Amino acid sequence: MKRREVITLLAGAAAWPLAARAQQPAMPKIGLLLAGAPEPLQPALAGLRRGLAESGYVESQNVTIEYRFAEGRLERLPALAADLVRRQVGVMVVSSPDAAFAAKQATATIPILFSIGGDPVQLGLVASLSRPGGNVTGVFQFTAALEAKRLGLLHEMVPKATTLAALVHANYSRAQFQV
Repeated sequence: MKRREVITLLAGAAAWPLAARAQQPAMPKIGLLLAGAPEPLQPALAGLRRGLAESGYVESQNVTIEYRFAEGRLERLPALAADLVRRQVGVMVVSSPDAAFAAKQATATIPILFSIGGDPVQLGLVASLSRPGGNVTGVFQFTAALEAKRLGLLHEMVPKATTLAALVHANYSRAQFQV
């Protein structure tokens, strides 16, 4: 073997691990944008991790999750959403209308998945339930539609009550509380 052939062979062998590493796909990155604080959400986050693991995705092994918590300060959501866009997440997962609107304002290309209780069509998040359009889609839990039933049950339990009160987060601008 000639000297040039040996050098070429060694250089190719040394570069092969770099080339192999360069060809591996990037680890998927999920952006989680939540209005609440981390502590009370731990059971739900554990469920998310379990669900991902059942689908073959294990955090820090073959998927990255970027967590952003507004900790009840909804005015922080736009900056947190913009940070997730800068970090080039592949998808944003949100669980409140305010987080969904912040994510929608931050990007028109990254898919946004929501799980909310308010009607996303009525809120203006999507065009329709069957064809949401754009980059926003998700699950509508119909919980706001149950408020009348809850009030009816409360009236049955306490029929003499004439005044009812409800506590709603003052900053939750899209709360769907109707009587």
